[in-house]
Amino acid sequence: MGVQARLVLWASDEAAARRAAQAAFERLSAVELALSDWLVDGELAHLEARAGGAPVRVSADLFDCLWRSLEIARASGGAFDPTLGPLTRLWREARRTGVAPAPEELDAARARTGWQHVELDLAARTVRLALPGMRLDFGAIGKGFGADRALETLAAHGLERALVGLSGDHALGAPPPGAAGWKLLAGARPGEQRELELSRCGVATSGDSEQFFVLAGVRHSHILDPRTGLGVVARPLVTVVAADATTADALASALSVLGPNGAQALLQRCPGARVYFEQP
Repeated sequence: MGVQARLVLWASDEAAARRAAQAAFERLSAVELALSDWLVDGELAHLEARAGGAPVRVSADLFDCLWRSLEIARASGGAFDPTLGPLTRLWREARRTGVAPAPEELDAARARTGWQHVELDLAARTVRLALPGMRLDFGAIGKGFGADRALETLAAHGLERALVGLSGDHALGAPPPGAAGWKLLAGARPGEQRELELSRCGVATSGDSEQFFVLAGVRHSHILDPRTGLGVVARPLVTVVAADATTADALASALSVLGPNGAQALLQRCPGARVYFEQP
């Protein structure tokens, strides 16, 4: 997933902790194999090679993450879209070369996107990408999904007092002994950060402090606006608290696109979720 994974947990003894942690890291590796678009021979590449064709049976991880992705895409009116793969690949190359994609390249890539063109069959656990050349990108939800799966693995080993962190995404279990919750800082500016004390939920932060692209003197985030194919501009840092890390991760990306003015309508469709904005 391109980030360092961190586990914090309480166990009856060190051996139990090591066994559970090893199982959690193995679970994260399995999620990466299912969702990564960097693996040329991975499961996602296998599915994408059949875009425009018949339905493909996929792993439970790939199916479940895509199902959750489409739920957020629908709730956000497409501000979150897991089918932006053609665009993210263009921008990865642009960041590598320093040359922005041509308008016709962006138009061609956008023509191969659209969450409405993904067809899921729950009974058969199959996925059909209806448009030839469609590509998926789980970069805006995969870390949260992986953190949730790792936390579930720790709980299955009897370790419910645990935290799983992948960069800005955290899955929080029961709180540490004697504490009301896990303490996390929301925000990027020293002295202006908000301390959150939380448990049994997910927290995710999105912004352009680390990943961005400068185009014609304008700083664009790595978070793409599906409506334009461009990185969002001058958006605040977004921290979301939700029922789980999967939801928080996806909502943080969607709210980076929608901004504060579009937050209320989306949060009304996601009971219990809340957002904190830090202006750039």
